[in-house]
Amino acid sequence: MTTVSQSLVVDLTTKRVFYCGMDFMSKETRSRVMSRIRGRDTKPEMIVRRYLHSRGLRYSLHVRKLPGRPDLVFRSRKIAIFVHGCFWHGHEGCQSWKMPQSRTDYWQDKIMGNHKRDTKTIRQLRKDGWLVRVIWACQLSDRRLERLYQTIVGTDKA
Repeated sequence: MTTVSQSLVVDLTTKRVFYCGMDFMSKETRSRVMSRIRGRDTKPEMIVRRYLHSRGLRYSLHVRKLPGRPDLVFRSRKIAIFVHGCFWHGHEGCQSWKMPQSRTDYWQDKIMGNHKRDTKTIRQLRKDGWLVRVIWACQLSDRRLERLYQTIVGTDKA
């Protein structure tokens, strides 16, 4: 390994460059990139929605009257579904989740805050009689979606 700068290391045998340390984007560029990240209609959420819709299920989206505004809501069955991104919700044990190396205090507080809010929201929904399911972005597979579908159709309508 050869150090090119404080933040770049080159492995001469594999000719791979590794980035270490501080953010390589300017504050303005990072701000613009982060501002484009959506909170709804994300790719994982759309995969779940399209699958369930193709199977004939109809649902409401982001119901404001419910705690946490679940991504999908089946009112007649009292089922709330959250589709969580692994990074934003701190999916432990996931290969897609890694704590950023810069501003770690900020990110730990941010992600832990999201995690606490998720826990509180799920607890409140369950207390109110809702069946809650959390789908992680890294776990989207045909088998997992089919299991979710079976859970939904297996629940008696209220």
